[in-house]
Amino acid sequence: MPFQKVLPEKISAAIVRQIELLILRGILRPGERLPSERDLAERLGVSRPSLRDAVADLQDQGLLTTRAGSGIFVADVLGSAFSPALVRLLGTHDAAMSDYLSFRRDMEGLAAERAARLGSDSDLKVIATVLSKMEAIHHKGSAEDEAALDAQFHMSIIEAGHNVVMLHMMRSMYDLLRQGVFYNRQAVFDQASARDALLDQHRAINTALQDRDPRAARHAVELHLDYVEAALTDRRRAEAHEEIARQRLDHETGSDL
Repeated sequence: MPFQKVLPEKISAAIVRQIELLILRGILRPGERLPSERDLAERLGVSRPSLRDAVADLQDQGLLTTRAGSGIFVADVLGSAFSPALVRLLGTHDAAMSDYLSFRRDMEGLAAERAARLGSDSDLKVIATVLSKMEAIHHKGSAEDEAALDAQFHMSIIEAGHNVVMLHMMRSMYDLLRQGVFYNRQAVFDQASARDALLDQHRAINTALQDRDPRAARHAVELHLDYVEAALTDRRRAEAHEEIARQRLDHETGSDL
């Protein structure tokens, strides 16, 4: 008969499984610091030796990492999503920006549909909370802070779709954006008029989500990313024109001689 004795599960194995799920579901994020050993053991209701065994196992799996004098952190599990050679290649071709935004338009449109249909009330509250932070910081004029919240807003929509494959894939895409591989996202927030338009677009996305209207949510995301692409294209064109104008000015004033 195909039966085996049921053996009690090791405490450390249960700890490993819980932390694995928190990482998989995107609740524990790459680079996030875990509580101290004492605090974490108390929260889990386990002994510190059992916790140490679990942490060692997770380190062996490459899911956790230690930093001398700083503690234990969630590993950068996205690091292998794009090879350094591909990252350099993407960063040197202008067409990659358009392709990146096209990919985001498709994936985030789908994610917005899923969030409107499948997101819990708490998911939608998270999205609304991030938008409130964007509104609060909008008049302070910090392009860097507003751009960071912009990325957080979009990731909260991905998370509300409850698809772990999409979650980690898009998180890796945002990591490349954070590194400035495709474009400097702060550049989109440089002009006051653009910042006002972007905030209104995020409000429209949030409204559609709170109304649980999948079609409107997808449409709002697509309009937003179309605007971003147009703004970046105009900026690149303006920079190219300015470079030509400088060359003409240098030639007329003789400063190139």
